[in-house]
Amino acid sequence: MTSMEGMKVSEADLVVYVHPSKSHKVSQAVLRELSSLLFKFSETFDGVVLAYEVDVQSKKAKILSGIYPYLGVKLQAKLLLFNPKPGMLLEGKVVKLSQQSIHVIVLGFSSAIITEEDIREEFKYKIKHGDEVFASTSNKHHKIKVGTILRFLVKSFDEEILHISGSLQPTDTGSIRWLYKHMEDSSNADRSIKKREESDGTQDAATISMNTDHRHKKSKRQRSGEHS
Repeated sequence: MTSMEGMKVSEADLVVYVHPSKSHKVSQAVLRELSSLLFKFSETFDGVVLAYEVDVQSKKAKILSGIYPYLGVKLQAKLLLFNPKPGMLLEGKVVKLSQQSIHVIVLGFSSAIITEEDIREEFKYKIKHGDEVFASTSNKHHKIKVGTILRFLVKSFDEEILHISGSLQPTDTGSIRWLYKHMEDSSNADRSIKKREESDGTQDAATISMNTDHRHKKSKRQRSGEHS
């Protein structure tokens, strides 16, 4: 399994503007400015800023002219960005479900919804022991309920409210736990088949060798009989 899509690291050269009254605490002022970018979509960086790492290039701040002069602090920043695009696979935790929809939280801040028409037919809505669940008719162990870590396909992403519309139509979507186990079982089955094929191949080679030896010995006996 690959890591979740929609995330990237971006490096940028920035200038942060600090009020002269904060000149004795430039570092704190810079971090405060950068913190204001967190969990908001930035058109400049083309993504939601999740985290940052900064390196101040110079201890000297340049005074910018204006009615209220500001200090310009140059720094290099490494930003962790989140920008899901249609067709990407995301993972999130199911927080609510009903017969018409599944609601998911991604990375603890972005909400996603998968509506009835985007839930593939193999999943049937049921209430078991008082809990709502979508159970697969293809595999009884594949279930989706509140608390399930779900992999789903992105249909669209609203950058303003950070809301995702998703789909469970592709067969490689569903409960992460089941997908991992299914992949592991398939991998083990493939290894088992490969071993069996290799074993059968070795046995076939041994059988061919024995048959060849047998024919060779028989041929020698026949030649001996002809000479006598």
